[in-house]
Amino acid sequence: MSFMENKIDFVIPWVDGNDPEWQKEKQKYDTTQGDKKDIRFRDWENLQYWFRGVEKFAPWVNKIYFVTWGHLPKWLNTNHPKLNVVNHSDFLKRENLPVFNSCAIEINLHRIPGLSEKFVYFNDDTFLIDHVKEKDFFKKGLPRDEAIPNPTPSVSRIGVGCAISNNMEVINTKFNKRSSMSKNIFKWFHPLYKHKNIASLCLLPWPKFASFATTHLPLAYLKSTFQEVWEHEEQILSETSKSKFRNKNDVNQWIMRYWQLASGNFIPRNISFGKSYMLEDNNEIALSAIKKQKFKMICLNDTVKIKNSKNVKNSIIDAFQEILPNKSLYEK
Repeated sequence: MSFMENKIDFVIPWVDGNDPEWQKEKQKYDTTQGDKKDIRFRDWENLQYWFRGVEKFAPWVNKIYFVTWGHLPKWLNTNHPKLNVVNHSDFLKRENLPVFNSCAIEINLHRIPGLSEKFVYFNDDTFLIDHVKEKDFFKKGLPRDEAIPNPTPSVSRIGVGCAISNNMEVINTKFNKRSSMSKNIFKWFHPLYKHKNIASLCLLPWPKFASFATTHLPLAYLKSTFQEVWEHEEQILSETSKSKFRNKNDVNQWIMRYWQLASGNFIPRNISFGKSYMLEDNNEIALSAIKKQKFKMICLNDTVKIKNSKNVKNSIIDAFQEILPNKSLYEK
């Protein structure tokens, strides 16, 4: 395998929800007059720690593709040799712009010019908090992941539940659960999954895939998987790409992950590799996990439960500051 094929890129999208120009354009197309305080666009002012974590804990990364509507953090050093700033207009179809729907953006990541075959997709609330190696994300040319079945989520509102349901409809049309599992039985039942193997055992009688456990952590992808799914499911992916805002008929980037799992194109990974936390006003467990570097990766998921966002924001920054006190070369 050549050096080129061994490259691993990181991809991270970011939006500045406080940008008045972005707000103005969003409101132009938001016919529902949606809530301007949508927590999906809340800025926690901790993105610099994502870059510090990458520099310290994953110095081997090939390139970072920073995906943005057009705005940038004031402190970002865009001259860093590993940093590629990507505007939506660089890889999304012109007729679909502007886009405020993360689903539409994510399913087109393979179109980013120059993106390597192997890449890790981060949301801006997911961070590296300890040293990771290339083999933590890819092994034997395949993404590392956890094939753990999960009951189908609620689809009572427009959101991730709807997208997962739509994803699974596609997966069950293309893959036979029992055939997929029998061909890769030791990827579905693996010691690295620990107690989670019980879920696989309990859901074994179901003839179809219900869903897959998702911990909202960085995901390893093959660009060729995106291309393959687009080749087979162009209609539903194209419709999602046209959705400026989330729609109950959307699929999301997890359809690519599910495709990798169902096809057996992955290598099992330890379920203790990372942890996702739902933020509230009291986040001592999550803050302790950061300070003690309990995991390799962590997700700090925003929620409507937060009453005092300023205190929560400051406490998170303080925790990151303990393990990543020094500015990175990605900062001016």
